[in-house]
Amino acid sequence: GGVAMPPQVKALQAGVEIVVATPGRLLDHVQQKTINLSQVEILVLDEADRMLDMGFIPDIRKIIALLPERRQNLLFSATFSEDIKKLSQGILNNPATVEVARSNTTAEGITQLIYPVEAERKRALLTHLIRTLPIPQAIVFTRTKHGANRLCAQLEKEQIPAAAIHSDKTQSHRMRSLEQFKAGEVSILVATDIAARGLDIDQLPFVINFELPHVPEDYVHRIGRTGRAGSEGCAISLVSPEESRERQAIESLIKQTIREEVSVNFEVVEPVQRPVGRRPPREAEGRSRTDRRPVARQSEVEAVEQVVREPKVPRPVPEVPRSVYSHHHFSRPPLGSSGIKKHREIPALLGG
Repeated sequence: GGVAMPPQVKALQAGVEIVVATPGRLLDHVQQKTINLSQVEILVLDEADRMLDMGFIPDIRKIIALLPERRQNLLFSATFSEDIKKLSQGILNNPATVEVARSNTTAEGITQLIYPVEAERKRALLTHLIRTLPIPQAIVFTRTKHGANRLCAQLEKEQIPAAAIHSDKTQSHRMRSLEQFKAGEVSILVATDIAARGLDIDQLPFVINFELPHVPEDYVHRIGRTGRAGSEGCAISLVSPEESRERQAIESLIKQTIREEVSVNFEVVEPVQRPVGRRPPREAEGRSRTDRRPVARQSEVEAVEQVVREPKVPRPVPEVPRSVYSHHHFSRPPLGSSGIKKHREIPALLGG
C-alpha cells in the first residue's frame, strides 16, 4: 500500500514466485483479479503481533480463506503474548515453536539507560545529549504524529538535521527521509511506532525514547532497531515522573532494572509542590520563588556585561510600505482604549 498499483500489476502479469504484501493491498489485487492465490504453497505472516495490534487479523483470515488447504504456514513475532498464542492456534495447524531468544527480551548488545527529567525539559535534554555524548545518528521515538512533527521542527531550529516519519507522511516521503538518513544527510529520524516498524538500518548506534510507550512490548520493538546482527547499540529513555507506571511495566516485561544516568553539565530542576488554591510567595525582586528559569552562570553574566559596555550604533530602520502586512500578531491597543477608532465625518457626495 501507499504506492501506485499499475507497476505492481505489471510485475504480477510477468509472473512472480514470491509476493510481499500488506493485507489490504493484497485484497485489493484479489478484488481486481490481478492476482490468483490458488497455487500458494507457503504463507508467511511476519510481525504478527503488530498486525494484531493494528486490526489486520480480519483481513488475514479473508486471505487464508482464499488459499489452498494444503500449504505450509510460518508465523513470526517479536513478542509472544497470550493474544499471539490464541492467534496461532486459530491459524496454524499443530505448529512447532522455535524461539531464537527468551520471550520479550532485549538483545544483549544493547546498553539501556534512563535519564530522569521533567517533561517540559525533555527537548532541552535531548539537544544537550545529541551534542555532548555525542550522538552521530539516532531514531527518536514519540507517541504521536503531532509530537513527531513538533520535535522535528525543534531540532531543525537547533541546527540539528532531522526528519519525521509517520503514517500521515506519504510512502515516497518516508522512503526519501530514510534514504537521507542512511546517506548521513539527516542525523535524527523522529518516528512513531507504526512508521518505524520494519526499519532495517545497519549499525544504528542509538535509539532514543523521547516518550515511553504505553504498551511495554513496543519498548522491545523500539530498541530492537539498534544492536542488530550481533552489533552493539545504546537505547536511551527520557523518563518524566509522570511515566513511572510505563517504566515499571517495561522493567517487569524485560525482567531487569534499567540503569539511571544523569547528564553532566545539564541543570536538573526539581519539581516544586505548590499548595492547592494558593499563589506562591514572591521574592523582593517580584519573581515567584517557584520560578524555574535557570540562573545564569558567571561566564554568561560577564559576556552580557561586556556587550552592555560596548557602544551601540543604532541601525537605520527601513521604511515598510503600507501595502505590506506583517505576518506577526497585531499589537494590542493601550489599556483603557476601546481599540475602535472614531471616523471623521465626511460629507456625502450626491450626483445625478
